[in-house]
Amino acid sequence: MHETNFHDSLRQVNVTRYVMPLREGGSLPALAEADDGFNYVLKFKGAGQREKALIAELIGGELARRLGFKVPEIVFANLDAAFGNSEGDEEIQDLLKSSQGLNLALHFLSKAMTFDPGASKVDDYLASRIVWFDAWITNVDRTFRNTNLLIWNKELWLIDHGASFLFHHSWENWEKHALSPFATIKDHVLLPKATELEKVDKEMKTMFTPELIDEVVAMVPEEWILASRDTETAEEAREVYASFLRMRLENSEVFLNEANHARKALI
Repeated sequence: MHETNFHDSLRQVNVTRYVMPLREGGSLPALAEADDGFNYVLKFKGAGQREKALIAELIGGELARRLGFKVPEIVFANLDAAFGNSEGDEEIQDLLKSSQGLNLALHFLSKAMTFDPGASKVDDYLASRIVWFDAWITNVDRTFRNTNLLIWNKELWLIDHGASFLFHHSWENWEKHALSPFATIKDHVLLPKATELEKVDKEMKTMFTPELIDEVVAMVPEEWILASRDTETAEEAREVYASFLRMRLENSEVFLNEANHARKALI
């Protein structure tokens, strides 16, 4: 696999101020300020699914960007060892202490509105592209209950891909997961509008080369991969992620048929 120095692949910032918690879901992300003067939605490696959520966020978000989706800039965010000592909330202080070092953050889209499927319109083609993409990376978290879509400057933005790549929580039988039809797609918020999946499938399969997949996967820091001790080396794990994506891409008719079947059941 092509090797990339991850420090050269994304910008890195130092977190200077914890502004406020964003209590959405169980991961306790936060609004934070960095030394570049911008605000970010900070995802902590000490929370919930720990480093695996950050790995999924990074790979999923950067793949989405390569496909031309609107995704807030993703950066590596460093937490100094002394950061958070003055935090009065014990739960937050524990989270900050367990997240010292390298974390992940997304540029904060000020005044963005949560996508409302009842009030916001999305054309069938864009809806089909997003449904296809989420089925490819096995993202379970784009539902009516939690859309993980924002409207900003009158455009649709994709956020929160940390619940993708379900296989890496058990790390066994990843080949079986790669060939999964992904039945959870039935709950996707945009599935009713995904009428152009066949057209999208042909386009998507021409856009991704093995080299491009390798390039994105190589951005994942070695320390995040080795933290869970699923593999002996980071390169071994990166190869599994890349192989998983390639296998799903080569067999996309499996999840394409499942999505079409689920959509027709809604009509």
